[in-house]
Amino acid sequence: MTEAAYLDLIAGRTRGPWAAALRLGLLSASLPYGLAVRTRNRAFDLGLKPVHRAGAPVISVGNLTCGGTGKTPIVADLCLRLQAGGRRPAALSRGYRSLEGEGANDEKLLLDALMPGVPQVQNPDRVAGAKLALQEHGADCLVLDDGFQHRRLGRDLDVALIDATAPFGPGSLRRPGCRGRVLPAGLLRESAAGLRRADLILLTRCDAITADERAAVESALTERAPGTPVVPVAFAPTALIDVAGAARSLDGARGARVGAFCGIGNPAGFRATLEGLGVDVATFEPRPDHHAHTPADVAAIAQRAADAGATALLCTEKDLVKLRTKTFAAASSTNPEPPLPIFAVRIAATYPQGDAALTAALTKAAGSPVGGTNEGAM
Repeated sequence: MTEAAYLDLIAGRTRGPWAAALRLGLLSASLPYGLAVRTRNRAFDLGLKPVHRAGAPVISVGNLTCGGTGKTPIVADLCLRLQAGGRRPAALSRGYRSLEGEGANDEKLLLDALMPGVPQVQNPDRVAGAKLALQEHGADCLVLDDGFQHRRLGRDLDVALIDATAPFGPGSLRRPGCRGRVLPAGLLRESAAGLRRADLILLTRCDAITADERAAVESALTERAPGTPVVPVAFAPTALIDVAGAARSLDGARGARVGAFCGIGNPAGFRATLEGLGVDVATFEPRPDHHAHTPADVAAIAQRAADAGATALLCTEKDLVKLRTKTFAAASSTNPEPPLPIFAVRIAATYPQGDAALTAALTKAAGSPVGGTNEGAM
């Protein structure tokens, strides 16, 4: 089953007796998974499982659902804020799906571009990674990427990201009161009750829904995590980045007919970004998250876009960094050049209703003042 077919199935868009039977099977499988997650969380709550302190402030950034909620630009934003406040942050991640020959995955390569000079440690053992960041990289504070469910490493600030367009999984925005379902019947890694652990909730892609929808989502979040501040976040495009890493103005894209491709957790969000730029999307070819496009893939995608009248090919910066890798470059030498120039759309986190709650929480966790961006309404 493809990712798209699976999402249609669990969202209820696929109808018929076989679809209903499959959903029932997935729901049956989700019961032991949910029980195991609740048992594990309870063990940490009661102190039956140990929590290891790093000896430096730890800020965790994570989410409830599988798929893209915008963690990477948020991690970069927090690290840059800490750095601007005089701290020496390092980012910790699991290192999921490292690229062959690179020793790093696409998210690390992207963070290298977004926050140059900030060290990153990729290690499935987050406790060991924290020690390495402090001892070998001289960090004095840590940002834990995708850490909401990784409770073994203690944290001073737990930031949970919720995608406003699908807060508790596919279709949840359109179903008032929907609490979502845990894997595999839904996309929740744990039940929505886990939000009570969050010190701060960032409601990402808030600009992709109406004001009434946003109010309904914020109400649902407040119900699940009473007293936890909810900060709306939008991801605004800031520049076009070419394959060499040079930045160009967005003005060159407006009104242009383009082809697009991506391998991210939320391709619909990327398409919405392109449409917001005012480009004419001739072709759009999404792939599963972390997909590694080969030179032949990119050449074929570009050719289809050119045949549809496109004059350029756009992707996410997470996809573009993989086109600069040694493995891709070596393979490209034996493949024809794509018939169109390729650019990534760089995005950055903005805060339409201000970032005072985020700045205050980050300052408290870091133990020293951390400046805010003071972003106003978009």
